[in-house]
Amino acid sequence: MAADSPDTPMLTLVLGGTRSGKSRHAEILLAALPKPWLYIATAQAFDEEMRARIAEHRARRGPEWETVEAPLDLPAALLRARHRPVLVDCLTLWLSNLILGERDLEAAAVALETALAQRSAPAVLVSNEVGLGIVPENALARRFRDAAGILHQRLAERAERVVFTVAGLPMVVK
Repeated sequence: MAADSPDTPMLTLVLGGTRSGKSRHAEILLAALPKPWLYIATAQAFDEEMRARIAEHRARRGPEWETVEAPLDLPAALLRARHRPVLVDCLTLWLSNLILGERDLEAAAVALETALAQRSAPAVLVSNEVGLGIVPENALARRFRDAAGILHQRLAERAERVVFTVAGLPMVVK
């Protein structure tokens, strides 16, 4: 648990499907801590629709949140902010960026775990649970789904709290 709040775990993993309320719940968790709040964004705006989604998220968060963009080097962003509470949104976009950039996923996962272990302030990680549907028809999608599931298992093992969101309702799993 974090030193600044007896109820705040050092690591929380918030999982859920698309538009399940996971980002909103993660923001609520972090907003219980003293400001300034830091939002580490992993999304990349390659088209107008994604730019609109990013703008919607920023507007909902409001000016109290400082945003740092880290589409590939998430571990470095976490280390730079090691003494500040952070919300990372989202791990599946980060993983997509790594796969499409042909990065070493195992090395990236180890670097992420190492950075999280070196932090002295709480981190709330958001990620899409993509393993609940049918088996994807192409190899890239299956690789992504499998990599996300493995990453989630690794982080859930480390996390003091794991939350699964469904229809805007958070369910504490751990």
